Amino acid sequence: MAGKFSKAMTSDDVAELIKQGKTLHIVDVREQDEWDAGHIAGAKHIPLGQISSRHTELDPKQETIIVCRSGNRSGLACEHLESLGYKVVNMSGGMLNWKGSIEF
Repeated sequence: MAGKFSKAMTSDDVAELIKQGKTLHIVDVREQDEWDAGHIAGAKHIPLGQISSRHTELDPKQETIIVCRSGNRSGLACEHLESLGYKVVNMSGGMLNWKGSIEF
């Protein structure tokens, strides 16, 4: 898996937290066409290539779950954001393993 980061959780864990009504901060780092094909409701879209310029849109004190297609790009994003002091969690397995609802 790409990236060296401190924390990960499965897509099932994320879906369960949503089901429990927890407020989650989710960032999807996939490309626009992938986002348009379906994403987790309430997620923020920041493609991986824009993370360096748009990271200030995130709250470094708030834990943020980072999502991509398989968990590799999100791992890279987590590594970068963590190096900048952000609290991030990689959703391992990415949207390929997502069984929850999606919005378009």
